[in-house]
Amino acid sequence: MRHKWIWTSLLLVALVASGEVRHLSAAPPDGYIVVLKDDALNAPVVAAEHARNFGVGLRHVYSHALKGYAAVIAPERLADVQNDPRVLFVSADRPVWAFAETLPTGVDRIEGESSSRFASGVSGFAVAVIDTGSGPHPDLNIVGGKNCSTGRSFNDGNGHGTHVAGTIGAVNDANGVVGVAPGIPIYSVRVLNNAGSGSWASVICGIDWVTANANANPNLPIKVANMSLGGSGSDDGNCGNSNNDAMHKAICNSVAAGVTYVVAAGNSSSDFSGFAPAAYNEVLTVTAMADFNGQAGGGAAATCRSDVDDTSADFSNFTTAGSSDEGHTIAAPGVCITSTWKNGGYNTISGTSMAAPHVTGTAALCIANGNCTGAPTNIMSKLRSDAALLPEAYGFLGDPNNPITTGGVNPKTLYYGYLIHAGAY
Repeated sequence: MRHKWIWTSLLLVALVASGEVRHLSAAPPDGYIVVLKDDALNAPVVAAEHARNFGVGLRHVYSHALKGYAAVIAPERLADVQNDPRVLFVSADRPVWAFAETLPTGVDRIEGESSSRFASGVSGFAVAVIDTGSGPHPDLNIVGGKNCSTGRSFNDGNGHGTHVAGTIGAVNDANGVVGVAPGIPIYSVRVLNNAGSGSWASVICGIDWVTANANANPNLPIKVANMSLGGSGSDDGNCGNSNNDAMHKAICNSVAAGVTYVVAAGNSSSDFSGFAPAAYNEVLTVTAMADFNGQAGGGAAATCRSDVDDTSADFSNFTTAGSSDEGHTIAAPGVCITSTWKNGGYNTISGTSMAAPHVTGTAALCIANGNCTGAPTNIMSKLRSDAALLPEAYGFLGDPNNPITTGGVNPKTLYYGYLIHAGAY
């Protein structure tokens, strides 16, 4: 039986090396995200007006991924804000938590170790890691970033974001580890604090910054963004406009600006249709599989966890075969992954957080080599279709060639997607 990691309804969790599920503190009291109508002329002006007239305590102002702001609003003034004809909707802020030179087994398993595409430092584009921050670390090529959380910089005080960044692009040298796209320029977007917690307001701040900078630097545009985080939510099929989901609206606008979003499926061994942003059809959602030796075929002894080699990870979320979410799901290694850590160190941890950056790095390779072109939907489709073409022996127990079907009165087939293949690019 698969072990169930429990998610509270409005919280994010991190699957860390110890296997603990950590719960975060509540979001700021009376915290809200105010989304303005698309024809509102100036979000900073409206935010300042509301602060002056209604006493709202501003936290972030958004002008790119969406128009609006995040603030603390007294209960007796909430109706005043909602009744402003320039306001599209107001949603409660929610707390968030990060999902939790040797050749890492995950990079080896998807055949990503052979690339030297970014070794020269000339890339033409960058990726963004929206997390606890990334680096500084000698194995990472951090080229800038944004701090939407606490602290004085976008540096990582937790370790989670640096781990994600290392899997994406740790340089290929004589030290530490190597990433899927070694040396890729990385923007560090810190939306979670040193404890790994934050809220939707800070995450949207990060998405807003990525959107604003997607094409701001023609020499280093942002093409891919990794989000190894999530919480409760669903896809309304209308970019959040029907269920007042500000994060969904922000991601849709960012995707329209040309950014491909790769997100973790979550670690509760359940259907990710109830988790955001994993449920959004506009993102590429990554489930986790277990690999302990970097080779196909199974049979390797378990190391830091008791999962079975070449099977879907026992904690990984999934979707149901035939659902609409099947069309944006893919798998990657996420068990006992060694990567960079804060303060120049290294660490081995597990989670769909660790699976997602394997796909982000692969997307970067695919774009750089000209195999992935066009809109983010085209890039997502290319990665998934190429993975589906691989021989059955490349896959794992739980992929569409070797599906897992539950028992009981209403059996269902779990869908984890095909295993990403960086070696194709």
